[in-house]
Amino acid sequence: MTQEELDALMNGELDAFEDMPQEDDAQGEEDIKDDISDLPPGYSEKTAHHWPLPATDENKMVHQLDDVTKEGEEKASQIFDIIEGISNDLMEKEDNLQRVVETFEKNIELFSKLHEKFPNVEAFGTSLELNQNALEDANLILETFHHSGDSIMNVMDIMQYQDIHRQKIERVINVMRALSKYMNALFEGKIDDDKRVASATHIVGDTHNELATNDDIEALLEQFASKG
Repeated sequence: MTQEELDALMNGELDAFEDMPQEDDAQGEEDIKDDISDLPPGYSEKTAHHWPLPATDENKMVHQLDDVTKEGEEKASQIFDIIEGISNDLMEKEDNLQRVVETFEKNIELFSKLHEKFPNVEAFGTSLELNQNALEDANLILETFHHSGDSIMNVMDIMQYQDIHRQKIERVINVMRALSKYMNALFEGKIDDDKRVASATHIVGDTHNELATNDDIEALLEQFASKG
């Protein structure tokens, strides 16, 4: 109720309340209050998006940034472990394949001599061709292993940027914490808040007639105190 409405009521001007909401309207307002009952003091369903989010653990900026850096470092470590395992497997299989290539080369050398000496023996020529084809396939697989190893090294190099991003976020956190401490020190008073005189709800010269109750002021102070 505004000061103007209160003065009209005291003066007996009941006509001023002819346009007041009836029972149905009042019930509608109660429904709206129930829908937004979980919002902090001063918030409403229509204006909540204009206000800063409440200072809960889910909305504290430094809290969230700390979680990002911690989770990012843990996930990056897991990725590095997986990549390292893949790289070790490729190196092991590459060594095995290299021995297979050497075997094919020896077979080709042997069947080449046998085919030259016994050109009429079809088995020697067929075995020579099979080993030559197998050697080509093995060399292609070996080349793929080389490219895969290079790609893994590139991935690991790119992942190094995750550490750089973590350092940048930590620098932002440090600046934010320094600013927070500075602002707290800047607004620090010599008198405890619980010993201060209660704020006036209405001062002569105010450009509005809306009255703030003591509960509203205390809720606002608690909100600022929680943010500190």
